[in-house]
Amino acid sequence: MALLIQEIKRQVTQGLEFLLEQAQPEPGMILVVGCSTSEVVGKKIGTASNEEVAEAIFESIAVICSQNEIHMAFQCCEHLNRALVVEKEVAKRFGLYIVKAVPKPGAGGALASVAYAKLNNPVLVEEIQAQLGMDIGDTFIGMHLQPVLKPVRPPVQRIGSASLTMGYSRPKLIGGERAVYC
Repeated sequence: MALLIQEIKRQVTQGLEFLLEQAQPEPGMILVVGCSTSEVVGKKIGTASNEEVAEAIFESIAVICSQNEIHMAFQCCEHLNRALVVEKEVAKRFGLYIVKAVPKPGAGGALASVAYAKLNNPVLVEEIQAQLGMDIGDTFIGMHLQPVLKPVRPPVQRIGSASLTMGYSRPKLIGGERAVYC
């Protein structure tokens, strides 16, 4: 398992660094992460939550986000209506609606549970409009991303056995044929 954990950390780091390289985010932006640790270990989504894998993923993401001054949001599973774990400061700063629940591996997901345990002052919010997204295991984070989403094709396409999809939002192009874009 130790080799798997090291490989997962490497894959997450490589994927997230590539996303940030492509997106060129400004400090204060939000990264939403959805993850099925079951999928990472080669099982069907929702059937084999793994807190050790979740901790490895959380630690890798937290380091990079801290270095880049990016806020983190971790999506819960459908049992908590895909609510998100964020720092209370983030919820207040962005005017997010706080809901009452505590994620657990069987109801919320392993990564959301680990995030809730490791963040300084965690809360759950009902929804968010993040600028960056990382989806590990096809958890469908799109509902929490700002339009217009630009997909990113990372050099690493899997985290363990789970597929990795990522993207970032860009400003909408409005106007028409006479519009000039920067």
